[in-house]
Amino acid sequence: MSGTFGTVGFFVALIMVIVIHEFAHFGVAKAFGIKVTEFFVGFGPRIWSTRRGETEYGVKWILAGGYVKIAGMNPYESVDAQDVPRTFGAKPIWQRALVIVAGPGTHFVLAFVLFAAWIGFVGRWDDRSPLVYRVHQTLDGVESPAAAAGIRAGDRIVAVEGTEDPTHLELVCTTRAHVGEPVTLTVLRGERLLDAELTPILGEIPKAYWDDCPGLRPVEGQVGLIGVTLAEARERGGLGSAITGGATLVWDSLVDSVQNLGRIFGPDGIGRLFELLFTEAPREVTDPASLVGIGQAAGQTASGGNAGDLLFLIGFLNVLIGFLNLLPLPPFDGGHLAVLAIERVRGRAVDMRKVIPVAVTVAAFFIVLTVSFIYLDIVKPLPLGP
Repeated sequence: MSGTFGTVGFFVALIMVIVIHEFAHFGVAKAFGIKVTEFFVGFGPRIWSTRRGETEYGVKWILAGGYVKIAGMNPYESVDAQDVPRTFGAKPIWQRALVIVAGPGTHFVLAFVLFAAWIGFVGRWDDRSPLVYRVHQTLDGVESPAAAAGIRAGDRIVAVEGTEDPTHLELVCTTRAHVGEPVTLTVLRGERLLDAELTPILGEIPKAYWDDCPGLRPVEGQVGLIGVTLAEARERGGLGSAITGGATLVWDSLVDSVQNLGRIFGPDGIGRLFELLFTEAPREVTDPASLVGIGQAAGQTASGGNAGDLLFLIGFLNVLIGFLNLLPLPPFDGGHLAVLAIERVRGRAVDMRKVIPVAVTVAAFFIVLTVSFIYLDIVKPLPLGP
């Protein structure tokens, strides 16, 4: 699959996710007898629309979201007297809460399905005892340590410096940190265990990957290399493993989303954004990205022959979108839930006209942040590969 096809496929999938989100709001509202006047994908001028009953369905030019227009949710909207019993505010709080939570809830369901499919059909990454895919005969014009030590493609590295069943990262960090120092590898070749001693030599890797190994001190921007490319190993799971693994990945992704949100909006995160915007500081792989940057990553994933991993990427993105939608800030869905909670505690309805300035402020902040990251993804793309 080409990179372009992967990027296009990613954005098509994203539009489908938006449609499903909005359809959930729509479906639950209809189920409770609430009047829905519009169901649109996108914003701005209409491309196409059609009316079915009391609802207009359509697509607009800016495919950056979508919306369902539910009667009574806009405090400045005039509603016919006969429709008042069918407005959002006329329904019990529990029904309104279900209408709101249905949208972000779909993202977690979709993420579970995508993660389970990824585990069952593509397979988790299995980075224990990495397999040598290729041995580079030379590094910077000299014989590579791996070639000199007799390492072959197909060897499985089962120990490094006494660490048995090492992960990919443990192997990499050990060799990077031992420039000019002998390192002993134990490899499984067929049914034989062989020890190979080699001495890593200096070589360059992107600066963004230095942090992979805590405490690593590159020498003049270079680290220890041995001259091998490791194969990607997969472990597919059965139905039970896919279900439990999918649920676990949803939870793990949610925890990551919470931690990343704190990192992005904390003092360090805002400071880093200003540094990237107003200085020549290079972008690093750990920096946040907009959907443009994620789309670029999707294209590279597909072009690298790992199109199945798009299931994982879109699954993680669904968890992130679901979490952001549940933030207790208007205009997010979580903001509407917060208003319902306040109404429940106070025992009377909240004047939504007073909420609109808060919603506009929050929306403006996130729009500025999104535009900033889109700009960075265009002028300073993330380093997507080592």
